[in-house]
Amino acid sequence: MAPASFNQAAETTVCVLDASGRLGSNLVERLLRRGYTVHAAVQTRHGELNYLEGLSCKNSKLRIFESDPLDYHSILDALKGCTGLFYSFEPPHDHPIYDDYMVEMEVRAAHNVLEACAQTNTIDKVVFTSSATAVNWRGSDNATSSDLDERNWSDVNFCRKYKLWHALSKTLAEKTAWALAMDRGVNMVSVNGGLMLSPDLTITDPYMKGAAEMYEDGVFVTVDVRFMVDAHICVFEDVSSYGRYLCFNHVINCNEDAVKLANMLLPSPASSHPLSSEGTKVYQQRISNKKLNKLMVDFNSGLQVE
Repeated sequence: MAPASFNQAAETTVCVLDASGRLGSNLVERLLRRGYTVHAAVQTRHGELNYLEGLSCKNSKLRIFESDPLDYHSILDALKGCTGLFYSFEPPHDHPIYDDYMVEMEVRAAHNVLEACAQTNTIDKVVFTSSATAVNWRGSDNATSSDLDERNWSDVNFCRKYKLWHALSKTLAEKTAWALAMDRGVNMVSVNGGLMLSPDLTITDPYMKGAAEMYEDGVFVTVDVRFMVDAHICVFEDVSSYGRYLCFNHVINCNEDAVKLANMLLPSPASSHPLSSEGTKVYQQRISNKKLNKLMVDFNSGLQVE
């Protein structure tokens, strides 16, 4: 099984795919610090690849693989000898925009990755990165008064109708992964993250489609990169983890928070204008991350190998 404690990390080899993204590169660095041997699977991205190659020169526990989630055999190569996989989809460099083509691509990638895991007999656990957008778009026909949690799924017909491509892509890809994992007996957990905050985040991030509606519904959530990484490692290391985990550490539900986010996303002078004039109005939070918070109570993110 996956390591139940930090002490077992030194004997564990895991794969991070795609290691070239914001989440993946941070995961690689943190896993190395905790003592894991890491297979970093990347698409050809010069900046991130140079950074990982620099790490590999300093750490013999890091191996870099060029791997395309649409190339089944390249995934198998990266997984050889690994007991765990951290998988997050990164749009290809030549097609960074979410649209109906990207939906098809992400679903195919999820199928390839889970099939490769099923064919790799050393894999004991898969941590599948999904999104809160695979949870929070219910549509008017499915709207209820209850708060959203991991039991909820976004309405794919609603997402397709309003061209919420990011939500549609994450929902269908995650459902594909779960169907294959259950059919092939792969031990999988998913982390459904909010909008991940980082210095390079812009207003064009595909998560932002429908931001105003998420804000007014009380389901617009964000997550720091560090917390997102901690959540992934926690659900991997804890043998009691199961199913889906909503991952966020902030809810954007008041004008002050919305303005702060706008200042982060928009260049000056546009950043000086608030998103709305509603003053002190606060929208009720309608989404819960209690399941993850309970799991992480005893998680020590600071543990590392000297």
